[in-house]
Parts: sequence; structure tokens; C-alpha cells
Amino acid sequence: MSAILVAWTPNEYGAAALDRGVTEARLRGDRLLVVNATRGDAYVDERYAGPARIEELRSELAGLGVEVEVRQGMGADIADQLLAAAREADAEMIVIGVRHRSAVGKLLMGSVAQRVILEATCPVLAVKPAG
Repeated sequence: MSAILVAWTPNEYGAAALDRGVTEARLRGDRLLVVNATRGDAYVDERYAGPARIEELRSELAGLGVEVEVRQGMGADIADQLLAAAREADAEMIVIGVRHRSAVGKLLMGSVAQRVILEATCPVLAVKPAG
């Protein structure tokens, strides 16, 4: 069975991606693979959820009527982790939350979302929070 992969972070961007990912998994009859990743190069990464938040997430997803797997990863590049997980899971789609970035911010810092959009072998749905 293929999967809908959600690139999840514990913030409003991750929530938007998760909401849409659940909808897509239900519509397509796919399982849901939620991936939370970090490079591990910062003392604190606010986009990487702690154990308590991961358990809370699993509880939230338990009654949705879709098969759910939650993974956490640490590696040199978050986009590479997401792309590898998508290949492994035979993802039908990747859903990723995006935020507005200035032109200079994009140039200097790169973008996980941009790399995933450009390099994924399956469709990528970029979503943003309402408002």
C-alpha cells in the first residue's frame, strides 16, 4: 500500500500539512506517514518534537480511520531524509507546510520545501496555514 507522506513540524505549518495529509490519505485510501526530521546541528531545534509531543501526536492520529506511522529522523539534510522516506514508503504524494520567505532568505538559507518540490519523484502538495 502506498502512502501519503507528511513533513511535520510542531507548529502551524506542520498542522496545515498534517490536516491536508489526513484528507488526502482518506480520499485515496492510503496510509499516512508522518515524518519529523532534524539535522541535529543545533542545541534546540523547535521544529523537532520531543518524546511527549510525539506521543501526543500519535494519540491525536489514532482515531482517524487511516493507518498511521510516525517517524523521527536525524541526518545531515532534512530534504534528503524526507525524499528517502518517500521512496521507502512508495509515497503517492508528499505534503509539506510552507512559509513566506524573502528573496534574500531563500538565497542565503536554501529551502527544504524547494528541494523536496524539485527533487521528489511523486507529486508534492505545498500548503500554508489559513490566514
